[in-house]
Amino acid sequence: MPHEPASATNPAAPHADMEATAHPTLHCQGDPTDSRPLLLASAWYSTKDLATRLRIDASTLRRWRTTQPPQGPPFISISERVVMYNAADIEEWLRSRRIAPSQAA
Repeated sequence: MPHEPASATNPAAPHADMEATAHPTLHCQGDPTDSRPLLLASAWYSTKDLATRLRIDASTLRRWRTTQPPQGPPFISISERVVMYNAADIEEWLRSRRIAPSQAA
């Protein structure tokens, strides 16, 4: 059976194919003041996928994670060998590093 790309009719497709899919932002429901998006509602990136998107080497992300204190975007260790990055966390981290030339100096 040939591999089908991710779609609404094929939810079992690999996560890498689903990353480009837009997801609605859902928020934590337990606390009405908690505006954080639900983690499972967002897109996820592996170290390799995120490194490609940021145009850096995957070893840079690994080094940032193991530096004390850790640097780089927030991450979740799924297991000893699997680390994932949440798209909403990446966006927030990138915004925090943005420097507007008119405001620099």
